[in-house]
Amino acid sequence: MASKNKLGIIAGGGCLPGLIAAACRAEGRPAHFLALSGHADPTVISAAGLPTDWIRLGEAGSGFESLRRAGVEEVVMVGPVRRPSLSELAPDFRTARFFARIGLKALGDDGLLRAVVAELESEGFRVVGIDQVLSSCLASPGLYGGPAPDVQAEADIARGIEVARALGAVDVGQAVVVQQGIVLGVEAIEGTDRLLDRCGRLARDGTGGVLVKLKKPGQDRRIDLPAIGTNTVAAAAAAGVRGIAVEADGALVLGREAVAEEARRLGVFVVGVTLS
Repeated sequence: MASKNKLGIIAGGGCLPGLIAAACRAEGRPAHFLALSGHADPTVISAAGLPTDWIRLGEAGSGFESLRRAGVEEVVMVGPVRRPSLSELAPDFRTARFFARIGLKALGDDGLLRAVVAELESEGFRVVGIDQVLSSCLASPGLYGGPAPDVQAEADIARGIEVARALGAVDVGQAVVVQQGIVLGVEAIEGTDRLLDRCGRLARDGTGGVLVKLKKPGQDRRIDLPAIGTNTVAAAAAAGVRGIAVEADGALVLGREAVAEEARRLGVFVVGVTLS
């Protein structure tokens, strides 16, 4: 992490905001949380020990003011955020003006995030990618842990890559589960854990399937890179999925040593795959 500019961490759910905060602390970089109420985990935010402002998703105006008041120059967006309806947002004037301009209903997740990035940049902030701050978490090629994929698993991975690319091209999701060449499920709004749970109930007899996670074709690397962690490995094992393949240099592995250990413990392979 070369930059020492103050980083604004727009925090959704999960552990990623805490990992970003720890990376900033290790590098001596000043940082400030803009935590999203109802999405960010208060325990993770509190444990990080950073100055914090909390806002609702619909309070863009207050959020911009908070970031400026904190002296933030660069911004990273991390952690899952459930996409709300307009009625749930109760948008302030600044947010309502943004939605009126972009036409929220016409945008998929990637399109909406691109619009958010453009809005942040129009306000004078530089948006950076998670991989620019947490480069150690970027997936590398090869086996992390667990048994090496066999011929059937390799075939299922190839099929999963084909389907995930098609899925991402229409801005739907980043993950797919394939078993013995059959697509058991694709990720939409529910997220990876629920996808795995659903596919566990659809699994066929015989060798288990694989989970494949890729970034969307043409995706802006600064936003919403696919990620896995120990919880993904555990959810895969619980669903009878025998392996996970992530895009090398295009996905995040959160805590690679812990993921490798959990993969070995549960007998689930985790592998980084290089796309042609």
